[in-house]
Amino acid sequence: MNKPFIIRGDIIFSNQDKSLNVNKNSYLVSDGYKSLGIFKRIPKKYKDYELIDYKGKLIIPGFSDLHVHAPQYQYRGTGMDVELMEWLEKYAFKEERKYGNNTYAKKAYKMFVDELKNGYTTRASIFATIHREGTRILMKLLEKSGLSTYVGLVEMDRNSPDYYRQASVEEALKDTEQWIVESQLFDNTYPIITPRFLPTCSDELMAGLSELRKKYNLKSQSHLDENPLEIQFVMEIEKDVDHYSGGYIKFDMFGLDHDCIMAHCVHNNEEEIKLLKDRGIFVAHCPESNMNVTSGIAPISKYLDMGIRVGLGSDVGGGSSLSLLRAARQSIQVSKLYRRCIDMNLRSLDSKDAFYMLTRGGGEFFGHVGSLEKGYEFDCVVVDDSKIKTLLNDSPEERIERLLYLGDESLIVAKYCKGKKII
Repeated sequence: MNKPFIIRGDIIFSNQDKSLNVNKNSYLVSDGYKSLGIFKRIPKKYKDYELIDYKGKLIIPGFSDLHVHAPQYQYRGTGMDVELMEWLEKYAFKEERKYGNNTYAKKAYKMFVDELKNGYTTRASIFATIHREGTRILMKLLEKSGLSTYVGLVEMDRNSPDYYRQASVEEALKDTEQWIVESQLFDNTYPIITPRFLPTCSDELMAGLSELRKKYNLKSQSHLDENPLEIQFVMEIEKDVDHYSGGYIKFDMFGLDHDCIMAHCVHNNEEEIKLLKDRGIFVAHCPESNMNVTSGIAPISKYLDMGIRVGLGSDVGGGSSLSLLRAARQSIQVSKLYRRCIDMNLRSLDSKDAFYMLTRGGGEFFGHVGSLEKGYEFDCVVVDDSKIKTLLNDSPEERIERLLYLGDESLIVAKYCKGKKII
């Protein structure tokens, strides 16, 4: 464990009801791993701890990226001319195949990890590729970065090009189990079961992955109800289920007994929405990706108001940037379009909703993460928002809103993950 310490500044985090907990010019104490609490004055029992003074600067929880494809980083910001299913064939699969070359994987993944480390993100749940060694290269780089992440070896054995699929169910499951065992060597980088999505995973593969998940007590992640053409394809090949979610449920890969992320959830029907709530699914909301590959707008305010667990995802390369600040402001903007163009009965999101999803909402997937109150793992970012020029004497709420809309990585002064300073 790292040495205990104290940082001083303007400390803001989300309460469970999404309101802001504001502690101006206060002291945040860490035992080197977790928060010991926030105080207006340093308690006597902590008086010998090192004090790091960030007076006047914002101290906020680190952000959690619930959905990102590391191998798609290289072509981010390009290839936005087609819808999802064609986009996979035209761009994603062709790029991801390259990660069978370890030299390429090392160079490409280093770029991804370097940018992730130097942003506001402290936690992430990441898709790699079908290549076991390439995925281990990514995990080694992430382990060295100081970030805390889940990484998935992607599973695909059907409905994908011959050049990019696993040769057989038996080989895929053997490779996956070996990778799971090898991953136990890492301290902050964890394996997560990752069927890409139902179209590319046979029933036999899904059943085997479910058994591995249970055997090693792992979490899972996949995609759900992202695009109308995708949903149509799923219902054509999954004859024994009533909806997309049913294809995961029949293999015990849809929450209930484990933490599970489903990315997108744009077009879920009412029965599926109830299942998201009842089974404790984490929804990874990826607003930019949903626009770029012409998928639609998820009704996120409805999910939040129902108590469904929601975080944000950059979803590079459907999304063009790893910046979760960008994802936050886009989530607000598309919710306004949803209200105006689709359903006036739903409220728009505001900056407090977005800040909650960035921190506490997504952080809950990683455990006691996403807040700065006592007992939470010490993930935080120190921000010099005075660089955002204005003559106004902003309230704490306005400082957070301005950060979401105008902030970037140049404002970061320091960043901590699990009590360790990594920037």
